[in-house]
Amino acid sequence: MPVKHKILLSACLAGYPVRYNGTDKSCTVTLLQRWRDEDRLVTHCPELAAGLATPRLSAEMVNGQGNEVLSGRAQVVESDGRDVTQPYVLAAWLALKAAQSHGCRFAIMTDGSPTCGSQHVYDGAFSGMKVPGEGVAAALLRQHGIEVFSEWQLDTLQRRLDEVEKV
Repeated sequence: MPVKHKILLSACLAGYPVRYNGTDKSCTVTLLQRWRDEDRLVTHCPELAAGLATPRLSAEMVNGQGNEVLSGRAQVVESDGRDVTQPYVLAAWLALKAAQSHGCRFAIMTDGSPTCGSQHVYDGAFSGMKVPGEGVAAALLRQHGIEVFSEWQLDTLQRRLDEVEKV
């Protein structure tokens, strides 16, 4: 029987109201339900794990993106200007720990988030504009060999699972 790889899943996509504004971003795609039934999904919210409250002020990365935040060349700031880089870096490390402890080879993370964004993040000016890039946790997971997909790339992830599992 082929190995069924585990997938780290952002808790907000699983329907938990953990986003900065106290809402979820529930994703009810059939593939997610199939992976849930196959016991592949490991639900995790990096920001809650790091002790951030819900609701909380919105946050964006300034002077760079995930990799730059991890290397100390960029910051994560809240909409009131407060530097919250350290909790977001901790959130990234806790996401990595959760993924590794459950043997996750893949992750589905909420795009746009300064933590989880895998394709796009906000521009750092609180303008509402997204730019191509990745959040702090997505960057750290990728640095450690975990393939990260957004909620818009589930079909791509399924093709990747088919490749590595030889279905």
